[in-house]
Amino acid sequence: MSFFHPRHHNNMPQAQRTPQLAQNLIQNAIGAEVLAKLIELGIALSGEHNRDRLMERILLAAKELTHADGGTLYVLHDPENLGFAILRNDRLGTAMGGTTGKPITFPPLKMYKPDGKQNINNVATAALNLRKVINIPDAYFATDFDFSGTKIFDHNTGYRSKSMLAVPLFDHEGDGIGVVQLINAIDPVTREVVPFNDNIVPMIESLASQAAIALSNDKLMLEQRNLIDALVRMMANAIDRKSAYTGGHCNRVPIIMNMLAHAACDAKNGYFADFALSEDQFYEIQVAGGLHDVGKVVTPVHIMDKGTKLEKICDRIDEIRVRFDLMHRDAEIEFWKELAYGKNKDVAASILAAKKAELDSDLAVIEKCNIGSDHLAKELQEKLKLIKTKTYLRDGKLCPVITEDEYNNLSIVYGTLNNNDRKVINDHIVVTIEMLQSLPLPRNLKNVVEIAGAHHEKMDGTGYPKGLRGEEMSDLARMMCLADVFEALTASDRPYKAPKTMSESLGILVNMVKEHHIDGEIYRLFLESGIWRDYGAKYLRPEQCDVADISGYLQQITQSKAA
Repeated sequence: MSFFHPRHHNNMPQAQRTPQLAQNLIQNAIGAEVLAKLIELGIALSGEHNRDRLMERILLAAKELTHADGGTLYVLHDPENLGFAILRNDRLGTAMGGTTGKPITFPPLKMYKPDGKQNINNVATAALNLRKVINIPDAYFATDFDFSGTKIFDHNTGYRSKSMLAVPLFDHEGDGIGVVQLINAIDPVTREVVPFNDNIVPMIESLASQAAIALSNDKLMLEQRNLIDALVRMMANAIDRKSAYTGGHCNRVPIIMNMLAHAACDAKNGYFADFALSEDQFYEIQVAGGLHDVGKVVTPVHIMDKGTKLEKICDRIDEIRVRFDLMHRDAEIEFWKELAYGKNKDVAASILAAKKAELDSDLAVIEKCNIGSDHLAKELQEKLKLIKTKTYLRDGKLCPVITEDEYNNLSIVYGTLNNNDRKVINDHIVVTIEMLQSLPLPRNLKNVVEIAGAHHEKMDGTGYPKGLRGEEMSDLARMMCLADVFEALTASDRPYKAPKTMSESLGILVNMVKEHHIDGEIYRLFLESGIWRDYGAKYLRPEQCDVADISGYLQQITQSKAA
C-alpha cells in the first residue's frame, strides 16, 4: 500500500499533482481506517476469553475488512482433519457454529489423500498445506482446485460462488492451526461481486497473524485447563484406589459447592443479594473441591478407613475373641477337673454356665464398644472399665483381658479415631495446603488454596489447621465447610458409620450453626434454595430422604441469630 510522501509529491509535474494527491489522500484515509480497525481488533482479541466469541470476532472482522458476503473459519482438530468452526453467509442468511448454538454438521476436510499425499485440491486445505494465501477471482474458472461440490451447492441454493480468499493461520511455533476462507467480495458502491483486491491481502495476513496468536493463546489456556482437570482426576483416582469412599467424597463435595455458588448468584435479596461469580471463579470451585482432600494420599489406610476402634492393619477384635475362646476352654477344663476331684456335677455345671455367660457378656460389651457411634453410652463405659481389671491365664501367666491400648481405643466416645489417629487425619489438611501451595497455579486459580484449605475451619475459630474465624474466610471457603460436613453426614459409603438421614443431617447442621461451627447465612441459603432436596433426590438413598418441611430448621437458625 502506498502512502502520501511530500518529497514524492514535489517531484511530480503540476498536472499530475492534484489527481495523485487526491488518490494518495484517499489511500491514506483507507489505510488509516483499516489500521485503526486492526489495532482495535488486536486489543479485542487479546481480551477475549470465550473461544466461540473469539472465533466469531476473527471471521466477522475478516468479512468486514474485505467486504466479503460470506466466510468460514476452519480449525485444525488434528494433523489430518480441518474442521468447520464458524460459518457465515449474509445473502443466504446462514449463521452456524460459535455462539449461535447451531452445530455445523459438515464433515471435516481431509488434509491428506488416502495415498498419504497432501490434499491441495481443496482451497482451504491447500492454503494450509502450501502455507500461502490463495486468491481466486472466479471459482468457476479455476483449474487448480476441485469446486464440483461448490457448484452443486450453488445449483441447489441459487447462490453463485465466485471470488474466494483463503488465508492460513499459524501459531507461534509455525504450526498450522486453521484457515480463514472468505467468499464473494462485494463492491461497496456497485454491490457487485468482485475479486478480492490484492492490496487488502497484506491486511488480511496481518489480521490472520493476530487471529493466530489469539487462537494459539486460547489453545494454550485450554490445554492448561485440560492439564489441571487431568491432574485433579489423577489425584481423585489415586485417592479412590487407596480409599474408595474418599474418592467419592472428592467427587461429591464440588457438586454441593457448585449448587451453593449458583444459588448465591441467583439470590435476589438477603445476604447474597449482590453475590456474583465469574466463570474463572466457578472453575476455582471445581478444582478446590476436587483437591480439598488431596493430602489424604499420605494418610495411612488403616487410619483413613478405620472402620472400628480396634482396627489397625487388621481389626484387633479378633485377637480379643481368641482370648475369650481360651477363657472358655479354661473354664471347661476347670469343670472337668472339679468333676474329677468329686465335686457335685450340677454345682460344677452351674459354675461353668455362669462363667461362660459372664465371658459372653463381656465380649458382647467389647464388640459393641468397638463399633463407632455418635456417643458411647455411659453404661458401656462403666462395664468396659470393669472388664479392664480382669485377667486370663496364658503360658502360665496372668494377662489382662484387654490391654491398656485396646482399652483406650474402645473407650473412644465419638467415632472410631483416638487422639493420635485424629492428629494423623487432621494433618491431611496441612499436607493438602502444602501440596497445593507447591503448585504453580495460574492467576485464575489463585484462591484454590484458600478455599480447599479451610474446609475444617469453624466460624468461632476452633477449627484447624489455622483456627480461622468466619470473618477471616471468603464466602466460598465457608461454603466449602458446609459442603464437606453435609456430604460426610449423608454419605452411604463410609466403612465406619451408617449414613445419616436428611432429618438427622439437617438437625446436626442446625446445631453446628448454633455452636458457631458453620455459617448460618450459608446454611439458610442451603435450605431455602432447595439444595438439600435436589441433592438428596439424586445422590442419597430413598430411605434417607425423610424431610418435607424445612420451616422448623429455618426457625431455629433465626432464633440462633437473634440470640
